[in-house]
Amino acid sequence: MIPRYTPPELLSLWSPERRYQIWLEVELAACAAMEEEGLVPKGIAEAIRAKKLVLDADRIEEIERTVKHDVIAFLTHVEELAGADARWLHRGMTSSDVLDSSFAIQLRDATDAMLARLDKLLDALAKRAREHEKTPMIGRSHGISAEPVTFGVVLAGHHAEMRRGRERLSRARAAIAHGKIAGAVGTYAHLSPAIERRALAALGLEPETVSTQVVPRDRHAELFCAMALVAAGVERLATNVRHWQRSEVGEAEEAFTAGQKGSSAMPHKRNPILTENLCGLARVVRAACTPALENVALWHERDISHSSAERMIAPDATATLAFMLDRARGVVEGLVVYEGRMKQNLDRAAELYFSEAVLLALVESGVARQEAYVWVQRSAMRAWKGDGSFRENLASDEAVLGKLTRAKLDALFDLDHALRHAPEIVERALSASTA
Repeated sequence: MIPRYTPPELLSLWSPERRYQIWLEVELAACAAMEEEGLVPKGIAEAIRAKKLVLDADRIEEIERTVKHDVIAFLTHVEELAGADARWLHRGMTSSDVLDSSFAIQLRDATDAMLARLDKLLDALAKRAREHEKTPMIGRSHGISAEPVTFGVVLAGHHAEMRRGRERLSRARAAIAHGKIAGAVGTYAHLSPAIERRALAALGLEPETVSTQVVPRDRHAELFCAMALVAAGVERLATNVRHWQRSEVGEAEEAFTAGQKGSSAMPHKRNPILTENLCGLARVVRAACTPALENVALWHERDISHSSAERMIAPDATATLAFMLDRARGVVEGLVVYEGRMKQNLDRAAELYFSEAVLLALVESGVARQEAYVWVQRSAMRAWKGDGSFRENLASDEAVLGKLTRAKLDALFDLDHALRHAPEIVERALSASTA
C-alpha cells in the first residue's frame, strides 16, 4: 500500500491499529460465547470491554521481536492492559481462530468499500449511456471501421460488464465472510460448534463448514479473482478512452482541468494520464490472483505459506481496486464527448459500413451468398483505394443493378435504420437484472 493509490478508508482498515482492535473483538466475542456455556466465568468479556483498552501497536511489535509470534505478542499486551481477567481469553483457541476470523472481517469490509464505489461507477456509466444512446459513431473490429454503433450502446456495454463484476464481487463477499473458532485442527476439542456459531454471529460472520486449522483458501481465491475481473473491466473501459483520445480519432477525452499541464516539454499535449494509470493498476490487482490461487493448496491441516503473501496482496489489491473505481467514476463523469468528430469519422468510413445491408439484399433477391459477397466486395475495395464512392460503384455495377433498383439501393444506406434498436439495447443494459 502506498498513499498515492490508497483511499483513507482502506488505509485505516488495514492499519496495525485496526487489525489488533479486530483481534480483540474476536477474542471478546469468543469469550462471551464461552461464558454462555460455562467454560469462562460470567462477566469476563464485559469486564475487559469496560476497561476500554487502547492497544499499542508499537508495544505489540516490540514483544513480537522477542517471542517471534504475533498472536502471543498481542495476548501478552492485552494481559498487560487488562490484568488477571485476560487469562480467560483464547481458551481452547488456536492463533488462526483469531487471524482468519479477523481477516474475514477485514476482507468483508474492504469488499463493502469496493462495492459502494462500484455502484457509483455504475451510476455514472448509466447517466452517460442514456445521454448518448442516439449519438452515432463508427464501430470498430480489429481497430478497423465496421458498422455503426452509438456511443450510448458502447457505454451500456461497459455498464453491463461492471454489473456482472458487481454480482461476482457480491457473491465473493458472501463466500469470504466466514470465520472459525474451532481450535487447533478444527475439531472443537476444547470448544463446541455452538460457541463458534454464537461468537461468529456477533461478528457478522458465518462458521466455516469444515475448517482445518484455517479457513480454506478457495474462499479467498474467489474474492481475488472476482476483484481481478472488475479490474479487467475497468481496464477495458480505460483502453477505449485512450483510443478515443488519440489525435487521429479524437472522439472523446479525459477532462483537462484549469491549470493542468500535459508535458514538461510540449505545452500543447493533453494526455490520457488517468486511463493509462488505470491500465497499469489493473495489472497490480490481477497479479494477486496467482498467489491467492497458490495459497489454496496448503499442507494437511495447515502450513503458513499463505500468510506472508496475504499480508501483501490483501491490502494492496483491495486498496488499489477501490482507488481504481473512484478514478474510473471520475473519468466517466468528466468525459468530454466530441459528437462532431464522431460524425467526421463516420463520414471517413464513406458508407462502407452498409456493405452487409447490400449483401443481404442481394441474397434476398436470389443471388448466392458467396457470389453476392464478391459483387459487394469489389465495389468496396475500389472505394477503399479512393476509386469512387461505395454507393456509386455499386450503382454502376451491372450485376448489382440487375438485382437491385437504384431506389432500393439508396434505401439500404440508412443510418437511422441501422441504429433503430440502440435505445432498446441501452435500456436493456441499464434495467435488466445481472445475468
